[in-house]
Amino acid sequence: MITLKTEREIQLMHEAGKLLAACHKEIANLIKPGITTTEIDQFVEEFLAEHGATPEQKGYKGYKYATCASVNDEICHGFPRKTPLKEGDLVTIDMVVNLNGALADSAWSYAVGEISEKTKTLLEVTKNALYKGIEQAVIGNRIGDIGHAIQSYVEPQGLSVVREFTGHGIGPTLHEAPQILHYGPAGKGLRLKEGMVITIEPMVNEGVWQSKMDNNGWTARTMDGKRSAQYEHTLAITKDGPLILTEQ
Repeated sequence: MITLKTEREIQLMHEAGKLLAACHKEIANLIKPGITTTEIDQFVEEFLAEHGATPEQKGYKGYKYATCASVNDEICHGFPRKTPLKEGDLVTIDMVVNLNGALADSAWSYAVGEISEKTKTLLEVTKNALYKGIEQAVIGNRIGDIGHAIQSYVEPQGLSVVREFTGHGIGPTLHEAPQILHYGPAGKGLRLKEGMVITIEPMVNEGVWQSKMDNNGWTARTMDGKRSAQYEHTLAITKDGPLILTEQ
């Protein structure tokens, strides 16, 4: 079931999203060689508590952390750990903020120190792909238009779009209908309506799009061991176009 949000509900989710964006900005200042993703996770938990918010995914289906922290070939749902990040690493921090019952979800990929030109290209293309998808998130378009815009931009760059993980509706619960694919033909799927709130979160790989699952049952990584990046925003479909809720 797709729930359409009122202007008031969207406003509250926007407040949660602004706090999430502020947290990501602080993370950007923290990330450097030698820091651990456990330390980043602890920072996020403390930052949210100081601002009257909680990490929504902590406890979700037994998940133990405030963030997902995916390094290099990990596509998503990496566990925070005590291994220090190294110069040249790529790390994606994904989190969901609950502020007074309103949710916002955003992931961001970060360079650790100096990175290779290949990794810079991966980051740039993935971020651009997110905004290509957002441009299609307007009333009357179909969900397939979002995925088509992303796939048709990414693949000519020699990169691939992950299929197994998708965007989704959000609020008042974490994962709601509709499912937002980041690939596929245009003109397919449900029409976008005013009041929908969704995430668009392309995961882009240097090599093949296929993934494999770690023994922990959560962490997905690339099948060929090459790197993956992800950028995600929560946005509302409004009469004035897509409103990104996870920006300040």
